[in-house]
Amino acid sequence: MLAAASRAFARGGYAGTSTDAVAKEAGVSQPYVVRMFGSKAELFREVFARALTSIVAAFDEELDRIAAEPGGIDPQSEDFWSRLGASYGELISDGDLLLVMMHGFSAGGTPEIGAQARAAMSEIYTQIRTRTGCTPEEAREFIAKGMLLNVLLAMQAPEHFDEDPALAELSECAFGQTLDAAISGSAAIMNAAAAARG
Repeated sequence: MLAAASRAFARGGYAGTSTDAVAKEAGVSQPYVVRMFGSKAELFREVFARALTSIVAAFDEELDRIAAEPGGIDPQSEDFWSRLGASYGELISDGDLLLVMMHGFSAGGTPEIGAQARAAMSEIYTQIRTRTGCTPEEAREFIAKGMLLNVLLAMQAPEHFDEDPALAELSECAFGQTLDAAISGSAAIMNAAAAARG
């Protein structure tokens, strides 16, 4: 059910997705969705929490790997930040996950979702600062790069990067080696949205 809800919310966002759309995606009745989660807000919060947990886990796994290597975590190393960023980039193949996160952050006007989004950003920032020993500015830079990826995915820039040289350059710079995965992940979202309208 949460996987189906993730797909539906990734396509339509919080405001644009009904419990009926989630039910259709999951192949169940709308009353069943409401019975399981109580409200659309609670369902979205579950989906949002699932996405955020995946992101925190991806960072933890990569930080554990790096810490176990000779030299360990070095926030002064470009290679270190590239590897940590790549762990986030690998999540791009699940475009739904990143779009759900983006929709969650942009639904800050809904009190319970806004509180969850702020707590999530605080958790990610604290994780980066605590686990890496980096400066606040280095943590900000790392998080800003991740949010740029989310924005580019939300506007479907990877699929349209050939329409504008500036967009192509920005996409290639932002996604780097994960550009092909971004194109595939974002294209899958577009195809699913077209099928749902179908």
